[in-house]
Amino acid sequence: MPREPVLLSPDPDLLEALVPSEHAMPRSLSSSMLTWLRAFEAVARHGNFTRAADELHITQGATSQQIQRLEQALGFRLIERGTRPLGLTGEGERLASVVEASFAQIRHALADIAAPGGATPITLSCSPSFAMQWLTPRLSGLRRGRPRVDIRVFGEFHRLDMAGMASEQLQAAIRYDPGDYENLTARGFLDEYLIPVASPAFMDAHPDIGAKGLLAGEWLLHDARPWVGASELQEWQSWLDETGLRCADLIAGKRFNLAMLAVGAAVAGEGIAMGRTAMVMEELQRGTLVAPFPFAVRSPASYHFITTPAHTVQVDLICDWLQREGEAFAAMRTEVLHASGIALIPGAKY
Repeated sequence: MPREPVLLSPDPDLLEALVPSEHAMPRSLSSSMLTWLRAFEAVARHGNFTRAADELHITQGATSQQIQRLEQALGFRLIERGTRPLGLTGEGERLASVVEASFAQIRHALADIAAPGGATPITLSCSPSFAMQWLTPRLSGLRRGRPRVDIRVFGEFHRLDMAGMASEQLQAAIRYDPGDYENLTARGFLDEYLIPVASPAFMDAHPDIGAKGLLAGEWLLHDARPWVGASELQEWQSWLDETGLRCADLIAGKRFNLAMLAVGAAVAGEGIAMGRTAMVMEELQRGTLVAPFPFAVRSPASYHFITTPAHTVQVDLICDWLQREGEAFAAMRTEVLHASGIALIPGAKY
């Protein structure tokens, strides 16, 4: 049975912000109501007050207060307090779907009229391996759907900060890392799972790997810098810790400074690379790479879209597009890995 709404006593002063007192039903939205709805949309989308506050550039307390004022004005609760993760009431779910679509339409309309003489180019700094293997093949879809969004991608993986983005005239960036940025907005759009990969030829030459779970360090292909601040063994160690498998000489093996180079070496039959699903799913589906072990472990890092607090509507459209593409990829990944008998392990951080 549908849940009954949790009714509150409407605050007359707050109701005045929603609708003039002479009207019985809402006919216009005040600036206060729009502010509260914007806060609610961010909280509902993130499922978290802290991340919503970071996006809105206000305190967590101010975000919570705006939600409370919205609930008081409406006369019923929108958010289930005390639940983890944060949950919405039935009324909250209905309202969230409407406001999310409405704000997206507003952003799209603003982008269409913002540059009538032509789009202002958006310079995007992106981790090279992710740009080559995942982002670039999808950009044609963005350009077809949003022709006014002119995006220019530069392959980089240095640490980002506010001053650096300003001096380099970067409007946005994509990084694979834990997402801890000061004075910048980092919005995760795709989580990552780690899965060792090797060529069929390498597996044929080493038949005991899958059968006995053997893993020799000399076979390993390392991305020596998976993200800024990570050790060169971080991804392999995270995967081993969660699966319970061991590699006595983990420090052995070949080193590369880009993940796509390590994956390329695996395709060439040189050993076993720690694959990130965003970069190896197509190879796994084609059969040019195989998974020696039936485990994919959630990485401590995810893909984040990073912006300065002041950014354009076009940048927001790119973020919206990345969120949709990330959700579609994650759903496909789960389906393909499950069909292949590969278990997705959440990882210690989660």
